Amino acid sequence: MTQMSLSRWLKVVMGGIAVCGAVVYFYLIPVFGKDLVNMYPEFSNCYMPWLIVIWLTAIPCYLILYFGWKIAVEIGRDHSFSMENAKYLKAISILALSDSGYFFLANLVLLLLNMNHPAIFLGSLLVEFAGVAVTVAAATLSHLVQKAAKIQQENELTI
Repeated sequence: MTQMSLSRWLKVVMGGIAVCGAVVYFYLIPVFGKDLVNMYPEFSNCYMPWLIVIWLTAIPCYLILYFGWKIAVEIGRDHSFSMENAKYLKAISILALSDSGYFFLANLVLLLLNMNHPAIFLGSLLVEFAGVAVTVAAATLSHLVQKAAKIQQENELTI
């Protein structure tokens, strides 16, 4: 697989993720939330706070896709191991950690305000764990790409 075809595939996958994310965030979650409120009217006061919390989690997710797109562009230019990619991966790790932390704190606040169920709080820990796993993976890749970029730079300077 060439660098250009790998770059194209990455861009197609990220575009698909962006479209699927938009459908989930802006169509499915509001529809399922309204259905839940229709079935259980006592949850009507929880609908908007939860919707806002979930919509705010979309911001870091789309920023991560933006940085992923930039990495795909660099891969297409045959700059896979570059300091720019290491910087983008570090930004991805910070965004993933901040999103996980935000979701945990928002979930905890909603639990304390009696707008959340303890089982949902415990179940959401799996989502937060996945965010931490992405954080660790991106931070590790950032470190490895940075080391590879330094080695590549040293080799280019060697005659």
